[in-house]
Amino acid sequence: MILVTGASGSLGGLIVKGLSEFSDIRTVAGTRTGDGVTARRVDFDDPESLPAAFEGADVLLVVSAGYAEDDVVYARHAAVADAAATAGVRHLIYTSLAASGESMTIALPHRWSEDRFAAGPFTTTVLRNGLYGEVPIGLATASVAEAAATGIFAASFGEHRLSVVAKQDLADAAVRVAAESDRDLVKGQPRSRHADRIYELEGDTAIGGPEIAQILGEVLGRPIAYRPASLTETRAALDASSLEPYQIAHTLSLFSNVIAGRAEATRSDLPHLLETAPRPVLTGIAEAVAEAVAKTIPAERPA
Repeated sequence: MILVTGASGSLGGLIVKGLSEFSDIRTVAGTRTGDGVTARRVDFDDPESLPAAFEGADVLLVVSAGYAEDDVVYARHAAVADAAATAGVRHLIYTSLAASGESMTIALPHRWSEDRFAAGPFTTTVLRNGLYGEVPIGLATASVAEAAATGIFAASFGEHRLSVVAKQDLADAAVRVAAESDRDLVKGQPRSRHADRIYELEGDTAIGGPEIAQILGEVLGRPIAYRPASLTETRAALDASSLEPYQIAHTLSLFSNVIAGRAEATRSDLPHLLETAPRPVLTGIAEAVAEAVAKTIPAERPA
């Protein structure tokens, strides 16, 4: 049996959906508020409940619980590791962060978690996921009105770019690794073929300010210029947002890494885990921007 945590989230939900298509595999969804029927209750902040939640799982796919301060993440993932050991989980799969994010502040809790899980009595697979295409999508869609009014897209990319990947591709890779691991164990193999493997799942698309400005221009039907914004400007905008302090710190770290030219991928294992070529991220960005334009400034909607 495969148990997927964080199944109510976007990535976890896609993974559960993908696994549900296999008739020979039993997949159980885990959510913080599971009803015990459609999903088990898997609350990382309630450590004592986790061994029972993981009972019967041969493969545990842990979607990172990274939306918190680092010490909270450490506590959550330590609780998962202990409970997985108690429940007799045989193989644990963890969604981590790709090498292109190694210098970002979000990397530390991921690397700590990788080590913590690797110390358990089960085998592990680390899926080092690249940053989602939603990162530039969010920037582009949030800038539609300003770009239309000023002809400028401002962001703290400097002169460099950020490698991104389609979330569905990451889900498809996770589905393959989980399904093959479960089948290996069901067949009596002592280890999954993916045991003790670390996969770098980077996207093959890198995007920066000029590319986002071009997409905005194509959708708006007018030239849009890119202006590198300072981190001071970006911090001021983030401070005025509804983001939590730790989210602001992580976002600034991301932009700082892009400015420094340290956010582009150099290699990826993703194509080897997909049945088809990676999805075109730029197409998704253009579609999201077109939708934002239609909602924000209908008069500018392309004919």
